[in-house]
Amino acid sequence: MTDLQSTFGPIDIYLFDQLLRGRIAPGMRVLDAGCGGGRNLVYLLREGFDVYGADQDAGAVEAVRTMAGGGAAAAAERFRVEPIEAMTFPGAFADVILVSAVLHFARDHEHFEAMLRGAWRTLKPGGLWFSRLASTIGMETRVKPLGAGRYRLPDGSDRYLVDEAGLLRWTAELGGRLLDPLKTTVVQDQRSMTTWVMRKG
Repeated sequence: MTDLQSTFGPIDIYLFDQLLRGRIAPGMRVLDAGCGGGRNLVYLLREGFDVYGADQDAGAVEAVRTMAGGGAAAAAERFRVEPIEAMTFPGAFADVILVSAVLHFARDHEHFEAMLRGAWRTLKPGGLWFSRLASTIGMETRVKPLGAGRYRLPDGSDRYLVDEAGLLRWTAELGGRLLDPLKTTVVQDQRSMTTWVMRKG
């Protein structure tokens, strides 16, 4: 168990599934939009993937830079302190975009769209989009609307929530193609988390 932990870190199990299926492979450029402290990057960095990230939390980005090594200047270029709606990475930059447990922190519909499009523009045509976000799916009667797309969850937290129709609409509008059916995990008395995986173009 210790070896698995040191190899993969606290990786999202659904991201691990994408690795197992070969959709994220060595040689690909991976951008973690909203990387936090880098919990999904431990294995990718260890295996020499071409990894980049952005997060508005300076402390979290500093932790990722330390984990990545390679010199302060290089780490600062690769891991940037900026919100995903205003990332400075070029368009069509990455082969893979990770947007895990980030989009549900949107303040309202406009902020959600800005975050979504900000990440999507950095993905190359044919690239892989991987996102995990809170949703109403399976918990429609357990969440309380607060307005502007935000809800009070059973665990007491407030989040911006999507539904199946909305995710399918955004997939079409962005020009994406679902690689997997939408998959939702309902956490008893807490929240629903939906995995959204698509190909660009």
